[in-house]
Amino acid sequence: MIIDTTEVQAINSFSRPESLKEVYGLIWLLVPIFTTVSGITIGVLVIVWLEREISAGIQRRIGPEYAGPLGILQALADGTKLLFKEDLLPSRGDTRLFSIGPSIAVISILLSYSVIPFGHHLVLADLSIGVFLWIAISSIAPIGLLMSGYGSNNKYSFLGGLRAAAQSISYEIPLTPCVLSISLLSNSSSTVDIVEAQSKYGFWGWNLWRQPIGFIVFIISSLAECERLPFDLPEAEEELVAGYQTEYSGIKFGLFYVASYLNLLISSLFVTVLYFGGWNISIPYISIPELFEINKFEINKTDGIFGTTIGIFITLAKAYLFLFISIATRWTLPRMRMDQLLNLGWKFLLPISLGNILLTTSFQLLSL
Repeated sequence: MIIDTTEVQAINSFSRPESLKEVYGLIWLLVPIFTTVSGITIGVLVIVWLEREISAGIQRRIGPEYAGPLGILQALADGTKLLFKEDLLPSRGDTRLFSIGPSIAVISILLSYSVIPFGHHLVLADLSIGVFLWIAISSIAPIGLLMSGYGSNNKYSFLGGLRAAAQSISYEIPLTPCVLSISLLSNSSSTVDIVEAQSKYGFWGWNLWRQPIGFIVFIISSLAECERLPFDLPEAEEELVAGYQTEYSGIKFGLFYVASYLNLLISSLFVTVLYFGGWNISIPYISIPELFEINKFEINKTDGIFGTTIGIFITLAKAYLFLFISIATRWTLPRMRMDQLLNLGWKFLLPISLGNILLTTSFQLLSL
């Protein structure tokens, strides 16, 4: 059999561009994911630094100041220390559950960032069920905490895991009707559609004014979901020896630490998207287009680099405003008892959230 060399060269010249296109396509597919993960990592480092500075200011003491200028590298130094610490395993515990638990807690929260819109076209996945996908994915995190407590073979850790699961279930149920009320007002469950529905009437079109009761219930439930004070019973050091984290050390303990701040950041972003108009500025007496002498349509539709940058900045500014409230709450309010926590979720917030969705549905039917 005789093979013509010109045909071989033609085949090679045809296959190389095709393979290069596949490689470039794969790279461009991974670039948004790596960009989002990098931004989230930087955001978590900023939150840790802000919490230490704000807590120091509230308690009138000096915060971190030696690791980098103004102590901004303190979180990075703590992460490096945890990375090089010895990773201990309980001798009589379930090693597989013990190792998988922290990963489930982190991965389930990271997946929720895929539906967060930072701009008009700046979202990883614009799904029609975006907000309910977040609720479904966030319900997986308590399973990881329960696995960690059970795999530790420690009664204090197991009790902390049970408290975490009970607390998450108690406050995820009131949170869901609040999200459903927003979907009814926006006629969509897509996060992008919810933001655009609020932009029709500017500042006064925010769901904050149309759903004040749902907003309050959502904030309380999200704080309980993030296990922040006064709802930090699963890891109350004075009661449970750090709860489900008792037997953990090194990088696995660091994963729990990162997961708590990831959850706090995603909750703040969802508050921004659902109640504060997302990437739209829409603040009275402040006109960004006139200030920079550009077309207002570019800001609203986030066309171009400037519009995208403004959209990201506005979204993060609103989210960090809620983060400041969460951090200040931690150092202001005392911890609740377990019975008080469950009573607040089941006997108070759940009836209010159900009444809120009934009122919302009634108004929507009357407006038809």
